[in-house]
Amino acid sequence: MPSLGADMESAILMEWLVKEGDKVTKGQVIAEIETSKGVIEIEVFEDGIIEKLLVEEETECKVGTPLAIVGSESKESTAVEVIEEKEIEQMRLKISPAARKRASELGVDLTKITPKDGVIQLSQIESFDTVKTEVHKKVKVKTEKKVQAKDGMRQAIAAAMSRSNAEIPHYYLSTSINMTATLEYLEELNKQRSIKTRILPVAMLIRAVVLALKEVPELNGFWQDNSHQISKEIHPGIAIALRKGGLITPALLDAQDLNLDETMNSLSDLISRTRGGKLRSSEMTKQTITITNLGDLGVESVYGVIYPPQLCIIGLGAIIEKPWAVGDTLSVRKVMKATLAGDHRATDGRIGAQFLDKLNKFLQNPQELL
Repeated sequence: MPSLGADMESAILMEWLVKEGDKVTKGQVIAEIETSKGVIEIEVFEDGIIEKLLVEEETECKVGTPLAIVGSESKESTAVEVIEEKEIEQMRLKISPAARKRASELGVDLTKITPKDGVIQLSQIESFDTVKTEVHKKVKVKTEKKVQAKDGMRQAIAAAMSRSNAEIPHYYLSTSINMTATLEYLEELNKQRSIKTRILPVAMLIRAVVLALKEVPELNGFWQDNSHQISKEIHPGIAIALRKGGLITPALLDAQDLNLDETMNSLSDLISRTRGGKLRSSEMTKQTITITNLGDLGVESVYGVIYPPQLCIIGLGAIIEKPWAVGDTLSVRKVMKATLAGDHRATDGRIGAQFLDKLNKFLQNPQELL
């Protein structure tokens, strides 16, 4: 059972998506677990064969509990042999024509039925299907139970934020950024695109944050084992509000390798899967920094709380029209307040200021965000 956050002690293994003997590849989703943050998909981190499932469905397990044994791919031939033997066994069974036809319609595995007087009868097929229906009903109930209560999520957030305030000496910085150039550039860019391929301002902002982190990498990483650990990969946690309440910050994985279009596509997919309860374990464990944007609610300044063991959280406010001096002229511009909360054990205000300066420069030259 993986740890999906500093506040997680256990989770419920809700459903296996593989069975013993299945071949799996690195990154494949093999199970779903329920945590205080919702239902999360668990990935396998190596190629191989599922030799044994160690935990039954709907079982609560502590973090670190072995869930399955994954063997070498060389055992694939054994799985194939089992399938072949099963098919041969089906061919040897004696079954009435009506029962065989009904079994085919219902998808019943004939090898799981014991013949009466040496022959499988139609009544046995109908009885077996009734049992399958009851199992399906139980699975449906189990699926409905996956919706996590808001109270549990709030408790998890409270625990993490309490730890953050107790352990992390925060410092805060803010700056106002003229977003006019970026928004005008984006408007021209979207004129050449269909509705489905249009870029939203949030994708431009995430891309600018990522590029600024490449220039100032000290903010991207962790404070662990009493040391400052900088991550080469940039996995920004994106704060996403759930439709039924609560907030989750899954990671936009390997954002340093994504261009603007890929950032937009990956973000759309991440939001959809977050609200649909289809997040993967890696998206809940690899965040190297957090971005929170409350501009859609009209909030102008966001002073966030760092999620340990991360080093920083970036807050992006609403884009509003304000008086702005351009040379000797005062005009109205679209302005956004960007804030930064940093861990003073790892960095200081100068590093934070350098980051905000780089962020501003990228947003004044939006062509560099492509």
